Amino acid sequence: MSGGADINEEREESLFSAPPMAEQERMVEAVLFASAAPVTVRDLEARMPHGCDAAEALVHLRKRYEGRGVRVVRVGDAWAMRTAPDLGFLMHKETVEVRKLSRAAIETLAIIAYHQPVTRAEIEEIRGVSVSRGTIDQLLEMEWIRLGRRKMTPGRPVTFVVTQGFLDHFGLESARDLPGLKELRAAGLLENRPSPGMAPGPGGEADPDESDPGGQPELFED
Repeated sequence: MSGGADINEEREESLFSAPPMAEQERMVEAVLFASAAPVTVRDLEARMPHGCDAAEALVHLRKRYEGRGVRVVRVGDAWAMRTAPDLGFLMHKETVEVRKLSRAAIETLAIIAYHQPVTRAEIEEIRGVSVSRGTIDQLLEMEWIRLGRRKMTPGRPVTFVVTQGFLDHFGLESARDLPGLKELRAAGLLENRPSPGMAPGPGGEADPDESDPGGQPELFED
């Protein structure tokens, strides 16, 4: 009886055995190729047969696409297939610019990206001018920013952070890949004024290296 039970168990396990890694790699490739938006490992495994390891398949797939015209790239906590950066010029004729951002929107977006999570009042303090509701609404509609945690200060103001769509559009793996304040100022996106809580560095200008991008967790709530 025990021998028959062992055989049945082996048969049951074989029914749920994962496909070979090469086949899992092909599955991941197919999903990423057909997806307009980046796909997380969890979503990949939800589509694949039981027992598949999407994370490992991604490692193999990413290596296989190294040096090719298309790359497998990480976007936040998800993955996507994107044109190699050095071949981007080939796509210029296919790009349609739907909407141009105003200078106010560009400055606001840059401040949110660098200082996130940041409140509207802090954005205005950094820019030195008020931020219109239309500017924030435009960035929200484009899904480049979203509401973050509320700051545990009087009035509990909401904060703003950049989205995965923003990272994907600019080819960034995470917000840590964003340029620093010096680069933003050199590009004319920020004026030479210190951000809230930042001590002036030599010459009266705040040193971006002294800032704490992570903020103070105890000042926020979900």
